[in-house]
Amino acid sequence: MAKINPGFAQEIEKFGAVDFTACYNCGNCTAVCPLVEGDNTFPRRLLRYTVLGLEEDIHKSPEPWLCYYCGDCSETCPREANPGEIMMSLRRYLTASYDWTGLSKKFYTSLAWEMGAIALLAAVVILLFAFFMPFTADPATLINADGGVMINSFVEGMEPETFVKRIEIGDWVMAAIISFFLISNIFNMYRKIVLRGGKTKIPLRLYVTEAWNLFFHTATQIRFAKCKDKTYWALHWLLMSGYGLMFGMIVLFLPWFQTEKIFPVLHPQRLIGYYATFGILLAIIIWSIQRLRRSGENHKYSHKTDWAFLILLFLTTLTGILVHLFRIGGMVRATYYMYVIHIAILAPMLVIEVPFSKWSHLAYRPLAIYFTKLANSAAERSRS
Repeated sequence: MAKINPGFAQEIEKFGAVDFTACYNCGNCTAVCPLVEGDNTFPRRLLRYTVLGLEEDIHKSPEPWLCYYCGDCSETCPREANPGEIMMSLRRYLTASYDWTGLSKKFYTSLAWEMGAIALLAAVVILLFAFFMPFTADPATLINADGGVMINSFVEGMEPETFVKRIEIGDWVMAAIISFFLISNIFNMYRKIVLRGGKTKIPLRLYVTEAWNLFFHTATQIRFAKCKDKTYWALHWLLMSGYGLMFGMIVLFLPWFQTEKIFPVLHPQRLIGYYATFGILLAIIIWSIQRLRRSGENHKYSHKTDWAFLILLFLTTLTGILVHLFRIGGMVRATYYMYVIHIAILAPMLVIEVPFSKWSHLAYRPLAIYFTKLANSAAERSRS
């Protein structure tokens, strides 16, 4: 028997939902959606679940993650019930429901909690630099033959390899923390959708044969391209690929990436950085302008965490650019202090956004597609 939560409407409003009670379940949103396949009748079904307060059915559904919020459903809704914004709000709500720590809900529903966590982690990073890697070297010794700043030699008596190794260890610790929380939250997602919500038992072999869907959709975001606005998909892919490359370079290949070589500017490390910077900045600028102008249904409503994410990503990119420019200009002290500021923004952005907030959808969405494929394949096998 389905359980109804009479207070669910008020709960989902905390995550950004607006005007959804105006829905009378006409089905227009499903009819216009280019991503509807088979019985995935979103957003109609999920909107109905939300209106009725069927909280457990929402927990079991992967459908909110199958929506990319192109805005067509909201634009054509005869009751202006904003079904696209409901799907976005449900994704925030589900992110919080997967998170066993309760932090995600705090960050989504309280700006003070999110800003406080960012400030705390930034302060920890600054203190770590102050105690373990302070600026103590003679600035005159930090200029290389090309006139650029040697970024790994700020601490007097510390070998450049040791400096990079300490940063790398910090990266590994950060990656381990992010992975622990994200993987444990992913398990909760799997438990809710597949173990509790699955109607058909999934053979072990299907987990392997359908795994390509997980990697393919993570890398391409190809379902996004079915939406009417192809530029939205292109910007999303540029941002995602640029961010992914930089994250990989920082965590896995830092000694190679954080090189003392500044010139020539077409070094492989520089090219990767230029590509990531271009993709990230282009998406941030365009989306920020659209959000400020509220142009298009998918930018009409901006949750505080949307802005927090864009601002943090912009500041991370901007400080990274300044570090590079200061290095080229031979500005030693400016390079060091901007480097510390860059890490102090980057670290909390990753630790908060990846497992608990906006960036988690990069993991949850491909997994939802994968779980859906598993369920469909299992259902076909049972019928044959």
